[in-house]
Amino acid sequence: MPLLQAAALGAGFGSAIPAADAETLVTALSAPKVSITSNFTGTEIVVFGVVERDARTVSRPDPYDIVVVATGTPEDVVTRRKERLFGVWVNRNSLTFLDVPSFYSLHGSRPLESIASPAVLKRRQIGVDNLILPAAIGQREQLVFSRSYRDAFIRLKLKSGLYTEESGKVEFLSDALFRTTIPLPANVPDGAYTVTIHLFRGGALLASQEQELTIAKSGFEQITYTLAHSQSLLYGIGCVLIAMFTGWLAGVVFRRD
Repeated sequence: MPLLQAAALGAGFGSAIPAADAETLVTALSAPKVSITSNFTGTEIVVFGVVERDARTVSRPDPYDIVVVATGTPEDVVTRRKERLFGVWVNRNSLTFLDVPSFYSLHGSRPLESIASPAVLKRRQIGVDNLILPAAIGQREQLVFSRSYRDAFIRLKLKSGLYTEESGKVEFLSDALFRTTIPLPANVPDGAYTVTIHLFRGGALLASQEQELTIAKSGFEQITYTLAHSQSLLYGIGCVLIAMFTGWLAGVVFRRD
């Protein structure tokens, strides 16, 4: 009996020790915070890192692959379907997507189909086509058109530059050192962002690491945004007073005696 107990304790102790990772990622961002001012025209964020290997790393002929995904704050988006009614295009049915990324930018060292299998990419939501967009179905007939709503939503996001997917954008400076540059357009939404770096080799996901990025309005932009959302009445009164003063000033300047 004591021997059985000792064996059970030994087995339990062994299973409690997590296995060490053979390969790990050490990554960083060029700037953890981006400020949006009145003259903001876009910027870039550099993501760089190194693949660290220990003595347990198995030598493989396949090269490393890196996929960097930057996602913005989740938001609810309403996609509307337009129909022609009496010669006029009007909004008819709509579908609301819940908690979708406000921004999505993917950079890969190679095309995604060359990095991992479709099952792995779908499970990790790597790639625009693999994003899960949960929909709030309000009417039964909307279920039939959910795919067309999704396609329209993705198409508009790609057109606005808020969703991007590019291959060959991650540069390996050595066998283990890499970097990529993620452009942030002028219309980038503010909020808390997550930059996820995935390490692949031979189609297998070896490691992942996340970095936090904050995009926030500053200066006059932040003042007007806060006032408009928290003190809407004062904001409206202020806008009316400014418009009245501007009209009066223009009348004085351009008045003919």
